[in-house]
Amino acid sequence: MVINMKTSDFNYDLPHELIAQTPLKNRQKSRMMILNKETGEIKHEIFEDITKYLHEGDTLVLNNTKVIPARLFGHRKDKEESIEVLLLKQIEGDKWETLVKPGKKAKIGEKIIFKEDMLIAEVIDILDDGQRIIKFKYDGIFNEILDKLGTMPLPPYITEKLEDKDRYQTVYSKIPGSAAAPTAGLHFTDKILKEIEKMNVNIVYVTLHVGLGTFRPVKVDDVLNHKMHSEYFIIDKKACDVINNTKKQGKRVIAVGTTSCRVLESATDENGIIHEMEKETDIFIYPGYKFKMIDALLTNFHLPESTLIMLVSAFSTRENILNAYNIAVKEKYRFFSFGDCMFIN
Repeated sequence: MVINMKTSDFNYDLPHELIAQTPLKNRQKSRMMILNKETGEIKHEIFEDITKYLHEGDTLVLNNTKVIPARLFGHRKDKEESIEVLLLKQIEGDKWETLVKPGKKAKIGEKIIFKEDMLIAEVIDILDDGQRIIKFKYDGIFNEILDKLGTMPLPPYITEKLEDKDRYQTVYSKIPGSAAAPTAGLHFTDKILKEIEKMNVNIVYVTLHVGLGTFRPVKVDDVLNHKMHSEYFIIDKKACDVINNTKKQGKRVIAVGTTSCRVLESATDENGIIHEMEKETDIFIYPGYKFKMIDALLTNFHLPESTLIMLVSAFSTRENILNAYNIAVKEKYRFFSFGDCMFIN
């Protein structure tokens, strides 16, 4: 057990101009820092050269979730002022957990109208953290209506308009349900994936629907007092069989992104065997955690004092990660969702 681990231990200085506001035109031209998790040794590469760091028999695990246009703008019935509703998680059927702004206008029983009654939402519950449970009413197919009315829920640190909404999706996105993209996967192109397959590297897909808890700062001083958000994930038998066989052959399991990492570590038992599973996970990985499955991790550069920088610090060491981040700042890497990446092995 790690004692007296403070949130401030995971802070670093980041100039605002290094926060990437737009994606590169060519996904695979992002920079990629290579970090040896044991020694802290660093190399600088371009993402399209990732094949140099993959070996025959390795398994690459990708999260195939798809971001939904989860930001909706409507108004209260018989009122003109705008109300923003952000879909966080589908509870069941037409019931969703949401973030509503301004929240004080969204009392239980309040109805919110979108686009001349094309979609109507009723607030049916208010959670302890202020989020609203909403039930939607509509005629037609919900996802089609959402495509017409909704916009992409970009992270709060991105202030520029996204010209091409597909650039906030991975090229292999498939299962709708995320409020944010699994950003480590944004660097892949179909071309690179085909090159990887030709190397006899296995590619398997899991699904974890990313919630906005990803971007929430840790608000407690003591890391151990932080309550982790939960996210829904699926890993099927086919993926488990490939992964278990990879470990049996002494090859590496490589997680693409912290979301894939959370699935792998949540579904693996204490004997290092991964199991078919469909459930919510609130796994919180911070220094001191003993990894059961992953051998390498591809990840973007994360916010200071976030649960994600704590996760990557657990995979290497806090000192190695903070040193790597300080070097990334010095070398003017691009940070966060649309930024560059790091391969930790």
